[in-house]
Amino acid sequence: MPLLTLTFLLCLSSELAKGSELSSTEEVTQKNCPDTDILAGLDAAVADGVDVISISLGSDLAPPFFQDNIAVASFAAVQQGIFVSCAAANSGPALGTLSNEAPWILTVGASTIDRTIRAKAKLGNGEEFDGESLFQPNDFVPNLLPLIYAGSNSKPGSALCGPGALNGSDVKGKVVLCERGGGIGRIDKGTEVKNAGGAAMILMNQESDAFSTESDAHVLPATHVSNAAGVKIKAYINSTKTPVAAILFKGTVIGDLSAPVVASFSSRGPSMASPGILKPDIIGPGVNILAAWAFPLENNTDPNFNFNVISGTSMSCPHLSGIAALLKSSHPYWSPAAIKSAMMTTADLLNVQGKPILDQTLHPADIFATGAGHINPSKANDPGLVYDIQPDDYIPYLCGLGYTDMQVGIIAHRPIKCSKVSSIPEGELNYPSFSVALGPSQTFARTVTNVGEAYSSYSVKVVAPPGVNMIVKPDKLYFSKMNEKARYSVTFHRTGEKTGNFSQGFLEWVSAKHHVRSVIAAMFH
Repeated sequence: MPLLTLTFLLCLSSELAKGSELSSTEEVTQKNCPDTDILAGLDAAVADGVDVISISLGSDLAPPFFQDNIAVASFAAVQQGIFVSCAAANSGPALGTLSNEAPWILTVGASTIDRTIRAKAKLGNGEEFDGESLFQPNDFVPNLLPLIYAGSNSKPGSALCGPGALNGSDVKGKVVLCERGGGIGRIDKGTEVKNAGGAAMILMNQESDAFSTESDAHVLPATHVSNAAGVKIKAYINSTKTPVAAILFKGTVIGDLSAPVVASFSSRGPSMASPGILKPDIIGPGVNILAAWAFPLENNTDPNFNFNVISGTSMSCPHLSGIAALLKSSHPYWSPAAIKSAMMTTADLLNVQGKPILDQTLHPADIFATGAGHINPSKANDPGLVYDIQPDDYIPYLCGLGYTDMQVGIIAHRPIKCSKVSSIPEGELNYPSFSVALGPSQTFARTVTNVGEAYSSYSVKVVAPPGVNMIVKPDKLYFSKMNEKARYSVTFHRTGEKTGNFSQGFLEWVSAKHHVRSVIAAMFH
């Protein structure tokens, strides 16, 4: 087969290079990526005949798909058999903050890997708190130094260590505790401390980021610690007249058994543009990712420096794009939807320890954070069954969203008359997951294609979302040849239990060799 080609569309602003607190990738797009450039790049990739397009940009808005340039342009790519992977955006952990929600796109959230670049904060009372920092100078002596909280001067916004926040404060030679947030870049906070004469910085998370920390190329000795650690450090400062602290650099530490953990910044579902499609689709490595880098770093003196460690769904998206390329190489005749299905139905719901994947609070992550789960490339290469969708199958779905003929035509790139199309509800699209709004009972059908052993049989396993009763018909599927298709239906009934706004579960088709899982989000109204 011909050599696979993969195109990356990535826009980085200087804020991202400095450890920005960007609420989403929208700001990046507006600054450096006009819509015309994005569309031109996508059109060029399609014209070049690439196999995979990786798009690490987006918007924190959720426009209808016919007004979403990435959705419209990527549909043209999918029509040419091109797989499209997109970043979910960096607006988490709030619900409904996704970007790139179209069902023909793989929407990727971000998780940690089992590597940290450790920097500890040690207090005068002997307490130590694990944190992270990429900048680990060899000549920094880890002696206890006076410790001060930046917010202690009562100046508005001083706790955030923004520009000018420390003017008039006595921080020379001290370790300064700064709070994360306020739209001020993490590295910019360290710059403020350094310019004011501070010797080092402890950066504490805001409550929403909880235990989710990152390794940045800081401009001075620093460590980024959790909110819980920061609260204890503030309490220590208030408990003594002479608080002191030291920064202890521990280098790269491998073997975090809690990995993967969903990053706090990773945008969450449900989808606003199409609530009947579960998004994000999947999560992958997106925290502290080492890669080539074209921008200078302020504290680096090596002119040949060309690598950096950064975080974001812009990092997780290319991981999934690369895996898609590998799957395309192994299975050259699979459609983009089949590749996507293989990834989603084989994804992991458990971490390295075999326990449920956690979020930034270190509690089990919900389905709107993880989607189908964490990518497992080896399993994706042999999924057993796939949920296939051809480009024309999206037209009845789009008509079912209530779009006009003209609006659907914008996406399809040709005239469409919905009156001549059998419109379907969102949940009827042959998607590898389910997102069900439960009032009255609902029944949806799915078709699976056998890409495993020619002679095989599958039995259904159901873990119904709490508050939901599920009936799957038939409960067994039989295949006698490759690429044979089988159809089943699922009926969802609300049981009347009080379970909150949503609950989650899954159904799984199990053979002697394969487990083909479709996760389920049930939303109660």
